[in-house]
Amino acid sequence: MKKILYVFMLSGIVSEVHPSAATAVTPDGRAVFDRNCSVCHSINPPPKSAPPVIPLANRYHEKFATKAEGVAHMAAFLKKPDKNKAVDQQAVTRFGLMPLIKLTDAELKAVTGWFWDQYNPAMGRGRGMGGGGKGRLMNQ
Repeated sequence: MKKILYVFMLSGIVSEVHPSAATAVTPDGRAVFDRNCSVCHSINPPPKSAPPVIPLANRYHEKFATKAEGVAHMAAFLKKPDKNKAVDQQAVTRFGLMPLIKLTDAELKAVTGWFWDQYNPAMGRGRGMGGGGKGRLMNQ
């Protein structure tokens, strides 16, 4: 009986030492972007086949007061792209609606947090030099 109890205790100790999925390392947002998004999205203008990250991050900052709100909206949009929920309707008109990209919840959290943090107020709204945007232009 003591041997059985000892085996159970030892297996309990070993299972506590073994890392589980719950303690897995959070993915790096930039790495998720590089693997899944960079084919279409550049960081800075000019665009590839989708809006560049920094001007789009600026629009998220214009529309949402907090990072939590912006990231939640972005994650929901990435889970189910919908032209009516896009933060930039001109981008949808210009580039089309982005395809669904299958990401885990951890990857979504990482990449949307990273994306939000790319905000650069010096970039204005990213509408270029033509004056079409309502924000500050880059050379003003």
